[in-house]
Amino acid sequence: MHAGALRRRPLTLYAAHAADFLVAEGPDGTLEGCLALRVHAAHTEGSRGPAGVLYNFCVARHRQGSGLGGQLMRAVLARARARSLGSLFTATVGSGSLFLRHGFAPAGVRLAPEAWATSLDPSRNARVLMRTL
Repeated sequence: MHAGALRRRPLTLYAAHAADFLVAEGPDGTLEGCLALRVHAAHTEGSRGPAGVLYNFCVARHRQGSGLGGQLMRAVLARARARSLGSLFTATVGSGSLFLRHGFAPAGVRLAPEAWATSLDPSRNARVLMRTL
């Protein structure tokens, strides 16, 4: 993750959606990583149930390469399966290599939940990735 790669959002938005987040804390209680999952109702004709959107995937610089990102990804995939989601989506301005290693592939925005897809900022040139569960 590169500095500035995340969209700016007000703290009130994070507070309102705190239950979306998985967080990793260091031994001293400092935040070392997070990943959020938002559930959307069935989004397209013939979809396999509700879909999830992963957002705000962050790992502290000193923990990058330690496996923490993979741990967060595996935990959120388990959470998505427990909620019987049919697919997961994310948008990334980076390489997306961690997502790709965990079964995500490039997808058209038309496959994504409409409410989320319309909120994407076109000026960021983010790639939409999808994984079927």
